[in-house]
Amino acid sequence: MKVSKETFWRTSRDYFFITLGMAIYAFGFTAFILPEKVVIGGLAGLGTIIYFKTGIPVAISQYAINLFLLACAYRVVGKRFVIGTIYGATMILVWVGLFQPIFAAGFTNEPFMNIVIGGTLCGLGIGMTFVHNGSSGGTDIVAAMVSKHSNVSIGRMMLYTDVCIISSSYFLFHQIDKIVYGFVVLFLVSYMADMVINTNRQAVQFTIFSRHWREIATAINNDAKRGCTVLTGMGWYSKQEVKVLLVMCRKIESVTIFRIIKSIDKDAFVTQANVNGVYGQGFDEVKVKMKPEPHREFPPKAPQPAVVPSEEAASTGHPSSMA
Repeated sequence: MKVSKETFWRTSRDYFFITLGMAIYAFGFTAFILPEKVVIGGLAGLGTIIYFKTGIPVAISQYAINLFLLACAYRVVGKRFVIGTIYGATMILVWVGLFQPIFAAGFTNEPFMNIVIGGTLCGLGIGMTFVHNGSSGGTDIVAAMVSKHSNVSIGRMMLYTDVCIISSSYFLFHQIDKIVYGFVVLFLVSYMADMVINTNRQAVQFTIFSRHWREIATAINNDAKRGCTVLTGMGWYSKQEVKVLLVMCRKIESVTIFRIIKSIDKDAFVTQANVNGVYGQGFDEVKVKMKPEPHREFPPKAPQPAVVPSEEAASTGHPSSMA
């Protein structure tokens, strides 16, 4: 099967950024969080507990547990998820195993500063990985398995698992401040990951008034690869009909739209507005839970007329008296 250049480039770019994201995550974890002996969520936290209890490096225990969970979840989550997660987990193994002995001493003597920097870097790395269709495994696998057989969402299940792992660190260190730091890291990682993911998905809406609306609409279709809707309006001052272009695009594509407009009509009247979400072809998919509808027959059966027994049939008990 032949692979197009565009598909090859997109896949190569995704794997490059997954590798980079896992490197950033591993650096933040090993250089700032691990030296403070803080247990965070996910398999990194579980690996931390195993490391301080037995001396087994975090990378090895984390990778072994990842493979075990993937083997258990293969039939539930599917082959594609497993393959993508194996790559992310392998990158975690490589980077954490490489960075842990290098940054064992840490950078600063300020625990809270280390926690903030480490949590920010971990969230940045995870967000970058998710944007490019990657996964580091860990509690994602457990959450995916549970969500297949229950109504518990993936995010809620991941939160439950992470809270249990962080809280269990008390039995190892017997220090409340370590647990508090662990929850601070959990919040920072979630916040930064959401920031990176949502920034990539933010969309804007353009409203364009121009006498050269045909040229602008064609250029937006051909150069920006975005759809363009032509609306008909009327200028109340001039009492003349005008054409209005309505364009939806990603926020990172807005500069391209502005360049197209300026190159064709410098006097165009343009408004740009942020939109909370754009769903449909070329954008995000609507993900809502639908209530199951009761079973209906299509087309519905016509109601049967009621049979009124005649006096003769009623008196003789003839079968025609039964409706």
